[in-house]
Amino acid sequence: MKTFRTHVIKSAVLAATLSLAAPLVMAQNIAIVNGKPVPKARFDAMMTQILKQGQQAKTPDLEAKVKEELVLREIFVQEAEKKGIAQTADYKTQMEFARQSILIQALFADFQGKNKENEAELRAEYDQIKAQNGDKEYRARHILVEKEEDAKALITQLKAGAKFEDLAKKNSKDPGSAENGGDLDWAAPGNYVPEFSEAMSKLEKGKFTETPVKSQFGYHIIKLEDTRATQFPPYDEVKAQLQQRNAQAKLAKYRDELKAKAKTDFKFNAPVN
Repeated sequence: MKTFRTHVIKSAVLAATLSLAAPLVMAQNIAIVNGKPVPKARFDAMMTQILKQGQQAKTPDLEAKVKEELVLREIFVQEAEKKGIAQTADYKTQMEFARQSILIQALFADFQGKNKENEAELRAEYDQIKAQNGDKEYRARHILVEKEEDAKALITQLKAGAKFEDLAKKNSKDPGSAENGGDLDWAAPGNYVPEFSEAMSKLEKGKFTETPVKSQFGYHIIKLEDTRATQFPPYDEVKAQLQQRNAQAKLAKYRDELKAKAKTDFKFNAPVN
């Protein structure tokens, strides 16, 4: 009788233990698909990736959609494996490409994480760019032609009273400004090739160059409309752009260094993009 009672007690304890353990097992998975669990760790990892992109906030609706997506993936993956797709040559090739892409992304992310821009670097770059722009901006027009004699003929017409804008629209080979009468808008001298900026900066307001200005693009006739103090944005407004530019430059240098020190018989025709 005692043995029977002991057995009943042990069975009750075991049943209670299993009933307590069941929620724990379920908590480790978001679902069971054809006997195979979809672990909660997979859900946590996907949520982390989504939230890291910063485009969505964590909400019950998002969590429900992610869980549904993971369960659907498990259903489709099981079917693909059942059909032997994982053993095909095409699948293995695509997996190798995916493996390489993930490793490369992780490599570059690791480099950028360990080589973040500091305030001093960004300030120095800002000051350098500001210095290159100078303290004065110019608003100019120009007419671009291929031959020097054509430029001289146009200058003769200007001296005779022809409107600069009309001649630019009719004769200029610069597609970016011809339709606007040669107008180049406000810009710092450093935005132009040296020959152009040097000639432009010597002009008086309202005057044009009386001899053609030769550059790599052809022959220019330049008219200075006006000048003003440089409208340069404050540091805080462009800091984010400087950070991105600095990070890209560092990463490009790192890629070039890896390429340069690699031992390979392959001959590169162009820089790594």
